[in-house]
Amino acid sequence: MSTKSIERQPKVVIAGAGMTGILMAIRLLKAGIKDIVILEKRDKLGGTWRENTYPGVACDVPAHFYTYSFELNPNWSHFFAEGAEIQSYFEHVAEKYQITPLIHFNEAVTDAHFNNHQWHIQSAKNQHYVADFFICATGILHHPAFPQIKGLERFQGKQFHTAQWDHSVNIDANTKVGIIGTGSTAAQCIPKLVETGADVNVFQRTPQWIIPLPDRHISDREKRLLKRHRWLLRLNRWYGRMTMTHFFNKAIAGHKVQQTLLNLGCKLNLKLNVKNKALRKKLTPDYQIGCKRVIVNSTFYPAIQKPNAHLITEGIEEITETGIRTKDGKHHDLDVLVLSTGFQPFNFMRPMNLTGKNGLHIDTAWKDKIDAYRSILLPDFPNFFLMLGPFTPISNFSVIAMSEVQADYVMKLIEKWRRREFESIEPKPQAVKAFIDYIQVGMKDSTWTSGCNSWYLDQSGRPILWPYTWGHYEQYMSNLKMDDLLINTSSTRSN
Repeated sequence: MSTKSIERQPKVVIAGAGMTGILMAIRLLKAGIKDIVILEKRDKLGGTWRENTYPGVACDVPAHFYTYSFELNPNWSHFFAEGAEIQSYFEHVAEKYQITPLIHFNEAVTDAHFNNHQWHIQSAKNQHYVADFFICATGILHHPAFPQIKGLERFQGKQFHTAQWDHSVNIDANTKVGIIGTGSTAAQCIPKLVETGADVNVFQRTPQWIIPLPDRHISDREKRLLKRHRWLLRLNRWYGRMTMTHFFNKAIAGHKVQQTLLNLGCKLNLKLNVKNKALRKKLTPDYQIGCKRVIVNSTFYPAIQKPNAHLITEGIEEITETGIRTKDGKHHDLDVLVLSTGFQPFNFMRPMNLTGKNGLHIDTAWKDKIDAYRSILLPDFPNFFLMLGPFTPISNFSVIAMSEVQADYVMKLIEKWRRREFESIEPKPQAVKAFIDYIQVGMKDSTWTSGCNSWYLDQSGRPILWPYTWGHYEQYMSNLKMDDLLINTSSTRSN
């Protein structure tokens, strides 16, 4: 029997026990790969849904589509799942598929370097691991971004970021709350703050386009039907997928009919649901719909019109010990300051020290611009997979679906390693350039390059997302294109 026909077992280390880390571990186990270590920086799995616990937190993708394709969930309580339910879902999946025992909690990766066809990984607990493959499942939006505003550190009241919500702070009708930002997170938590009766001051720099897809409660009877009839559950998932694929995704990707419907929906939503003309003008963006992420929400507009809600657009001059002074000279007294100012989207695996071949550090590799092949592979970082890397975001689509497509791609490569077709693999520089050029062709004259400032843009102003349709992405990723990869067949790796 040829030695090439004997499958070998790789050692795999995964950084991150969020949605993608759990998925990759399940796929590896299913393939019969058992030597898996998951290093998780926190004391609990869940990633985004563990971190974000602000009032009103929910997913803007239909719940029955926001599940793993192999683990549908008949128990969602709403059309758009709430954060705590999603967290429970991932905990359930990790237990069911025996992933939890593989997780090393409170053990962030501090250093990873490639040597002799293997990765040598150091953790915050000073533990050392050796892996044939290193998979970074560290997510996109996990490092809170704090605004660069004069006096931010001077505020003497309670202050926190939405991704670090302080639940010990009591907010009621006697509380004066200020919230900086009006993005997706703010649109969800502002209505909840207004409901408390607190005096809510919303400091808006840029208004957002909002499409109303009303949430609805799923009754116990409906849950029982979905549990009893799996075809109904699959139908619900199909409906969510079709909505995102053939409406949102195609609208953002520039398909004229869907784009027209999305534009009409956003503009009518604003016109019909904000009666006061002066307020409506303040809430009207001056950029093309889709240039920033379109917010799916039906509660923000009613909330911002309540007597205890105040939209402030004059711009922030400075933050004082007792509140915020705006550029018109007015001082807004506050007891609580909430920062809904988003994340640092291009940190990816950092702040870990990631070093590839010949001592190349990730900060050096990405000094001028952030590039990757198919979002996943980096030149000079062999046998390293960056899940949901640059050019992954696909309009308002489900990141679970994105991760499943990427997991298929990664597993195909790992299977080739198991059949001894290579020792290490990385993309050729010319393949990376061709991929980036292909992305840029799709970006030309697109919504994302129409002039707004969004978190999709890197430091050079280049949109770091996929500009084509979801169907195109699935097809594109299904072909490995091994000619694009630099394959090392030397067998000098250490054991």
